[in-house]
Amino acid sequence: MPGGRLTQQERQRIALGLADGLAYAEIARGLDRPTSTVTREVMRNGGPTDYRSDLAHRATEHRARRRRPSAPREARTAAQSYGRDAEAVRGYEETFTTILMGQGLPKMMSRVLTCLYTTDAGSLTASELARRLQVSPASVSKAIAFLEGRNLIRRERGEGRRERYIVDNELWYQAMLASARANALLAETARQGVTVLGRGTPAAARLEGVARFVDFVGESITRSAEQAREVLLEPAGTAPAPGDTAAAPPGPDDAADTSTGTGTGTGTGTGTGSADPAAPAADEE
Repeated sequence: MPGGRLTQQERQRIALGLADGLAYAEIARGLDRPTSTVTREVMRNGGPTDYRSDLAHRATEHRARRRRPSAPREARTAAQSYGRDAEAVRGYEETFTTILMGQGLPKMMSRVLTCLYTTDAGSLTASELARRLQVSPASVSKAIAFLEGRNLIRRERGEGRRERYIVDNELWYQAMLASARANALLAETARQGVTVLGRGTPAAARLEGVARFVDFVGESITRSAEQAREVLLEPAGTAPAPGDTAAAPPGPDDAADTSTGTGTGTGTGTGTGSADPAAPAADEE
């Protein structure tokens, strides 16, 4: 499988594939490249609708000229543990960041969130974030404020006066509820427009449709978040995979004995798990 940066010809083939409506995986197979490479390339250069091969190639060359020396890269690779492949980890971080950007998060905020999610500690100080990302403390501070305002991270007091920034599974639940509240506010505002513009008018009918749609989506989000909350709290590896059954289907010997008119059977399944989250030592500078 070829490595290194994409060539201009490969970018042209990506653009042609997008124009033909091909999926990222199909384009990647034609290039003999990982799907993540094509995904990053498209998302960081305008997305599937605005991707232009020539502009993407010039932007990549520009980024390469501005790239810092290799010392930061070496600093990141030295921190790998559990026998992880440093190149694979870095590629995954780039992919995850790109996907977050595609969801609407700015680049620096996406990088900070990715950094927090991919650290085993699950929490980092501002100085640790700045060092890992090789950015200024001011950039980290701005990103933290943005993410906190959207309930995507939280902070807690660490040793001394340092604060640690944390992502945990509960924050996904809280973020879903915040989204539902935002939908409810939008629906309420749309209905106010119905009154102002006059019920029965085309504009009012349009806003009423928006209100009904957003109400339905918001209620669905809340209901689904409540039902799925336990999934976030389960220790890794305890939840059954989709399609798995709790017990094997009964065999012939398990059937009730109709000759006696009685048949009993019981089946119980319990799964409990508790995780005492390790408190990793902070990388104090």
